[in-house]
Amino acid sequence: MMEHEMNRMSLQFLSRSENEAFARITVAAFVSQMDPTLEELTDLKTVISEAVTNCIIHGYENKPDGMVSISAEIEGEEVTITVSDEGRGIEDIELARQPLYTSKPDMERSGMGFTIMENFMDQFEVVSAPGAGTSIRMKKRIESKKALYN
Repeated sequence: MMEHEMNRMSLQFLSRSENEAFARITVAAFVSQMDPTLEELTDLKTVISEAVTNCIIHGYENKPDGMVSISAEIEGEEVTITVSDEGRGIEDIELARQPLYTSKPDMERSGMGFTIMENFMDQFEVVSAPGAGTSIRMKKRIESKKALYN
């Protein structure tokens, strides 16, 4: 891929758990044009799953009529992914980002979602306001397999 080529996509779907796999596969298909390694693709799928699940469980509290939005942008060797909802928002982002913290202990949530996203991506930021939804923006540099063999 040339250095300054850019491509982008966006997706919106209802906050139903069955749409999580759809989101994961769609983003993976979009990023495939960058020729990622299997490990990079697996990391991205995991991150999308975590982010979408957060929107559904925390943002909309399992109500199936909220909208989840995903946008992805490829520029050069970097992909930027934003996953957002218009749900209840996060009151304390720093607390929510702590490993093992969960606002839903009764649901056996691990509280590792943000930690996983942070570990698998090069950049990770959360923007949220109570009652106004949450937006997660992540970046990852994809080391193309082509580059590995040249």
